[in-house]
Amino acid sequence: MIPSNAPSRPAAAIQAVAGLGCRSGCSVEDLLSLLLHSLQAHGLAVDNLAGLASITHKRDEPGLQALAEHLGLQLICFSPEELLPYQNLVQACALTLAVTGSPAVAEPCAQALAERLGGQPVRLLGGKTRNASATCALASIAPKDLS
Repeated sequence: MIPSNAPSRPAAAIQAVAGLGCRSGCSVEDLLSLLLHSLQAHGLAVDNLAGLASITHKRDEPGLQALAEHLGLQLICFSPEELLPYQNLVQACALTLAVTGSPAVAEPCAQALAERLGGQPVRLLGGKTRNASATCALASIAPKDLS
């Protein structure tokens, strides 16, 4: 686990989800390294993660499954059709569209899961990060109104 760099508020109070895209055969180590880098860039830690998301095309990808198991989180997968409402603000990739049926994966998956868990529109925490074999985008889950 990595410590939070946000001393002004308790990091554990912030909940986020990660949307992940990857090449076939991507290792759990590559995914974990990218995820930790993404979290750290936003002053977050693994404890802030409420879930992982990807596209249905990747639901059986061993690296993604191993990452979810390692973190003790469920991997939720979305169909290209479920991701359509989240495509308007992301950069499309022709190769991603040809392979997965969706023009983008990481950002729309993060937004779809955060909205599902929070029940209201969400925002991405910056742009996606990438390494040679994967992409990662984080979205914050809107806090529930307790009043």
